[in-house]
Amino acid sequence: MKIGIALYSKDPETAWNAFRFGVFALAQGDEVKVFLLGKGVEVLSLEDPAHDVRGQIQLFKENGGEIIACGVCLEARNSKDPAGCPVGSMNDLYEVVTWADRVISF
Repeated sequence: MKIGIALYSKDPETAWNAFRFGVFALAQGDEVKVFLLGKGVEVLSLEDPAHDVRGQIQLFKENGGEIIACGVCLEARNSKDPAGCPVGSMNDLYEVVTWADRVISF
């Protein structure tokens, strides 16, 4: 199955769970793409002692997951470094949604 995840939150527990789900789905043999939108682009630099968001992002990438960060959302936050993931647009979000068999949002 192809799963698209739209992450719009910078809440550490929410982001941690989104990527944990993505890692789990990859382990089941699914293809997974995450699109970071709005506050979601801020998860790339999150540090939280209770929720290892960066660790889950790393596992997600190591297991073949793809992350795309909204370029306009990054610019709105004066961020130019999306921590090693491609910068995308509404077209990329649209492609993730139409590519996926299922879309889940966090």
